[in-house]
Amino acid sequence: MKKFNREIFISLLLFVVVLFAGCNASSKDNKSTQNTHQESSVNNINGDLKVHFIDVGQADSILITEGSHSMLIDAGNNDDGDMVVSYLKKAGVKKLDYVIGTHPHEDHIGGLDNVINTFDINKIYMPKKVSTTKTYKDVIKAIKNKNMKITLPKPGESFKLGNATCSIIAPKQNQDYESANNYSIVIKLTYGSKSFIFTGDAEGISESEILSGRYDIKADVLKVGHHGSRTSTTEAFLNKIAPEFAVISCGKANDYGHPHKSTMDKLKSKHIQVYRTDESGTIIAISDGKNISFNTKPGSYNYNDNSKGKASRRATNNPITNLKVKNKSQSIAKENQVKEVSGIEKIKGNINSKGEKIYHVPGGAYYDKTVAEVWFNTESEAQAAGYRKSKR
Repeated sequence: MKKFNREIFISLLLFVVVLFAGCNASSKDNKSTQNTHQESSVNNINGDLKVHFIDVGQADSILITEGSHSMLIDAGNNDDGDMVVSYLKKAGVKKLDYVIGTHPHEDHIGGLDNVINTFDINKIYMPKKVSTTKTYKDVIKAIKNKNMKITLPKPGESFKLGNATCSIIAPKQNQDYESANNYSIVIKLTYGSKSFIFTGDAEGISESEILSGRYDIKADVLKVGHHGSRTSTTEAFLNKIAPEFAVISCGKANDYGHPHKSTMDKLKSKHIQVYRTDESGTIIAISDGKNISFNTKPGSYNYNDNSKGKASRRATNNPITNLKVKNKSQSIAKENQVKEVSGIEKIKGNINSKGEKIYHVPGGAYYDKTVAEVWFNTESEAQAAGYRKSKR
């Protein structure tokens, strides 16, 4: 009987040893599978991803191509439509897999109707935010003429652009924002081991909601929100993304004072290399899934002095050709900062959720609550720039 019990004990002991050995092997196999998957996501990349930050002055337009696949995020101002269409054609675009109008402001969707009228498009994303402006109506008309429908963005939803994966992380659903900027569609694009975040004009409120949503927003390249305005790129948001590169799309000597000093100071303090359309014209980032390089040298950390000047474009020198991936961009350009006007007790200019240019005088009902995007010395100066006085 004792011999029988001893045999049972030995059998059980051997079973336990084999079981734990199997678990350990399984654990190692799982880690090996994860590492293999991560490596294959890079090794399976064929060709290059190109991200064109098109110079449309004080506006946004971004073309992304991967092989025969392409996506356009915004199309500049109304006057930029023909130029954007021409640029896409020169870049070899035959059709667009996706078109994204981040939010219904003229400097983002102004040229979209031209694009929609010209190219075959698979899907159009726009946020659930309507506008009464002619610009918005022109875009809707173009969509209807193509017998297409708008697809609403859903945070957490992903779609493929060739070998790239695009994940929607904003705007939050069923929200009512005071500023149309916070309706901006925000997308993270991942290609191999490299990634980009495109923010439209998303401001601090949207950035906070993205952070609370606990999305993976670590990225190599950040398209700085709202043309470098102080209303975007909060410290917490920037820390979470921890980008190596930042791109700012803005017009030279623009009326809004973009990029603002506070934004540039944050980028500088974190040693983030900055590329700017107001300094370099069209900027093209190219990636093989392992590295990212640019068609131009990094720009400066200079900020706008809020001087009154017409937003201009800087001509590019055929940036579409002769692109090769490099391991890293070169040194940052020498600083030459310009003093920023504080704007204390001056007239505040701001674009409201309807895209209207409004100015607020000191003592006005909304003066203290308004975040100035541009400052004026006199009401006549504000009116000459196309702004109307706040009704309260």
